[in-house]
Amino acid sequence: MRKNILAFIMLASVGVFAQEAKVNLKIKISGFKNNNGKVMVGLYDSEGTFLKKSLKGAKAKIEGNSAYVVFEGLTKGEYAFSLFHDENNNNELDKNFIGIPKEDYVASNNARGMMGPPKYNDAKFNLSQSKEIQIKF
Repeated sequence: MRKNILAFIMLASVGVFAQEAKVNLKIKISGFKNNNGKVMVGLYDSEGTFLKKSLKGAKAKIEGNSAYVVFEGLTKGEYAFSLFHDENNNNELDKNFIGIPKEDYVASNNARGMMGPPKYNDAKFNLSQSKEIQIKF
């Protein structure tokens, strides 16, 4: 009886650890027109927060017209990201007087908006294991 209880506890704890396994996302970005400034990346996990409030953010130096960022310890699930080339290093996406971005930007899946920003449903992807995504401006 004791052995059965111990075996059950061990199996149950293995199941808990398996469910809590975290994954990493590495984003390799290429195609910058220069090495000025930095790249700013926002990671989102819902349509309601997409392009409004990121789950996590990162920034990286641009070298050789490319850069990469890593998000570690993510829960498996659905995500989207957006990034922009902060060429003048002011920590914001510069826009013209009618709101059109003046700095290069891109979203996951190369999602583009029609007469506005990209949509979450076009940018979302499933993260079920650690992976590397390559994206180009």
